[in-house]
Amino acid sequence: MTRFGYTLMTEQSGPRELVRYAVAAEEAGFDFLVSSDHYSPWLESQGHAPHAWTMLGAVAQATQRIPLMTYVCCPTLRYHPAIVAQQAATLQILAEGRFTLGLGSGESLNEHVIGAGWPGLDERQDRLAEAIGIIRDLHTGDTISRHGHWYRVDAAKIWDLPEQLVPIAVAVSGPQSVRRFAPLADEMITTDPDAELVDSWHRVRADACGAEPSRVTGQVPVSWDSDRDKAIQRAHEQFRWSAGGWDVNANLPTPAGFAAATQFVRPRDIAEQIACGPDFDAIAAAVRPYRDAGFTDIALVQVGDEQQDRFLAEAAPPLLDELRAADGASR
Repeated sequence: MTRFGYTLMTEQSGPRELVRYAVAAEEAGFDFLVSSDHYSPWLESQGHAPHAWTMLGAVAQATQRIPLMTYVCCPTLRYHPAIVAQQAATLQILAEGRFTLGLGSGESLNEHVIGAGWPGLDERQDRLAEAIGIIRDLHTGDTISRHGHWYRVDAAKIWDLPEQLVPIAVAVSGPQSVRRFAPLADEMITTDPDAELVDSWHRVRADACGAEPSRVTGQVPVSWDSDRDKAIQRAHEQFRWSAGGWDVNANLPTPAGFAAATQFVRPRDIAEQIACGPDFDAIAAAVRPYRDAGFTDIALVQVGDEQQDRFLAEAAPPLLDELRAADGASR
């Protein structure tokens, strides 16, 4: 059965609120939580960017059962991979085995802040592959020294390791990244409901190491509100950044850049992309392509901090019932 998750969106909520929403999402019946890991919001209207790892440590202690995942962390520029390995191990201990480390090649929006420039896609993927190797090696508990192409590690050791190893999920966007990362990862993350991409991921892993089909996680934004016009307006104000597509989004460095790039996106354009309003059927229709493409895990993103409490208390339980009923009927 498909698992349905809730997104802790660091770009639109403060840290205390995110912890509260995580507890409410567990109580509402969501199957898992994912958290973005941003240094900046996409747009100034969102207005937040707390440190995701600090917040997730609090979430691990405040919740009881619900699995957690970074969606996603870039372990190559803003963080050194040795630090990500330590953070992930500690969080897995706090979460008592509920954490999955979701990794990706990053966005300029978050990584340019350290002043090291923004590399091209090939270099970003090379860095990510090397970083995954370092994280895997450190999670063995061995003392690691390495002089790689991109990273140096000198007598590094993770002293607090969890009993359960940290699964690694990697974000991919096309055939090239599938070929590169499917043999290195335990799970797949991707943004588009592309059945061919999902199938190729499973094939590459099977051919490389005889692995069984893995979990595949995607994300669907929704703007639930009892007033559809308000839902559309909120989605336009805070989520029009998504209209540019991944090639654009990965390379713009600031919220001002996203505002300029999307200044001609209209509310009705966003309403065509994001399910807005109280209609659960519209949300189910937005989810269906991901389920049909073979995604095992689908995380919902409720747009707007001001609407989270109502969404979790009023909409989430019956919405989850409808999504699960549709999922069962389709199978």
